[in-house]
Amino acid sequence: MPESPGKKPSVLFVCVHNAGRSQMAAAWLTHLAGDRIEVRSAGSHPGDQVNPAAVEAMAEAGIDISEETPKILTADAVRASDVCITMGCGDTCPVFPGKRYLDWNLDDPAGRGVEAVRPIRDEIKTLVEGLIAEIAPSKPTATA
Repeated sequence: MPESPGKKPSVLFVCVHNAGRSQMAAAWLTHLAGDRIEVRSAGSHPGDQVNPAAVEAMAEAGIDISEETPKILTADAVRASDVCITMGCGDTCPVFPGKRYLDWNLDDPAGRGVEAVRPIRDEIKTLVEGLIAEIAPSKPTATA
């Protein structure tokens, strides 16, 4: 992925309702990468609220997404992102040259209880960790 010196990479997570998978992915990326990566999430038909089971599952991992709200997918959000990741939901992003597009095939947490959402949450964390290692690895610390 081409990067400008000093410019941090940006990632957009997309699922239809922006209420479960994409919200959890954005929260994991923000939590694990800190300010090394710019994070966005959106959906083509945003829901009214973030899935309560996703909120509960993330809270169990120490991450609060209770104040997040689903957002509409815009061409500007895609244009501003280096990597666009759909979440196995059949959604598509507008295609722009120079962007990287990935699809993470994940089960839909909609209508499921927290017990069913936990494995989805954990799979998303693993995928996010791999993404971070690829696009914004930690810089080695200097030793004295």
